Amino acid sequence: MASLLDPSARGRVILVGAGPGDPGLLTVRAVEALRQADVLVHDGLVDRRVLDLAPRAHRISVAKTRSKHTVPQDAINALIIAHVKTGAIVVRLKGGDPFIFGRGGEEVEAVRAAGLPVEVIPGISAALGAAAEFNLPLTHRDWSSAVSFVAGQCKGLSEQDWSGLAGKGRTLVIYMGVATCPDIADKLMADGVTPDMPVAVLERGTLDGSRALRTLLADLGPMVEREQVKSPAIIIVGEVVLLADAQDRLVGWAKAAEALA
Repeated sequence: MASLLDPSARGRVILVGAGPGDPGLLTVRAVEALRQADVLVHDGLVDRRVLDLAPRAHRISVAKTRSKHTVPQDAINALIIAHVKTGAIVVRLKGGDPFIFGRGGEEVEAVRAAGLPVEVIPGISAALGAAAEFNLPLTHRDWSSAVSFVAGQCKGLSEQDWSGLAGKGRTLVIYMGVATCPDIADKLMADGVTPDMPVAVLERGTLDGSRALRTLLADLGPMVEREQVKSPAIIIVGEVVLLADAQDRLVGWAKAAEALA
């Protein structure tokens, strides 16, 4: 692997995980890459303070919103490759970690197919950053020995096989699930998860205005609507939610939590 500090290492792509938002959670290697970038191709949710760590780079936003891609993925791939072929160091800056619901795998494949060098610098995924902020352990010897990550925006949600991903002794982390949370709750309960399973919604994790809201699975959809939760937010289902520093948003929560404990 070429050193980021080697000025002769030109014409390559570096996929960098920008973490969950707080610039303090970037890795040292990520900061090095940003400082050396000639071209910065970045997601829309990346904090401006992170972008400012690449002062010499030409910035290109390829922001995406739900069900609307400002720049299609194929066009992003072509954009990256075109700039690398000029000899530029191109940093593809992605929220969270490039390989967790970040399409990093697709971009690596495209760059490799073009015969160009590529490096991936991992980032703290949104779930890990938000969970840590609110002292919510995703695994715990007494509560959960397994954790799964799923995308709540996936096509054909009702046809997805989520059986066994949530329940006693397990933790389920759902990305991009705010808009579909009523369907998510219905699906999990239909697959056998108890309606009184604790669930937390972690909104704007590690950013200003972040909050953690806690309720029970049957109340997930109504709570998100009552509290006007907006993306970005992570949904966590499992008994580990009982340990979080979260605001209870269900009447009778204490009684329900006591029964579970």
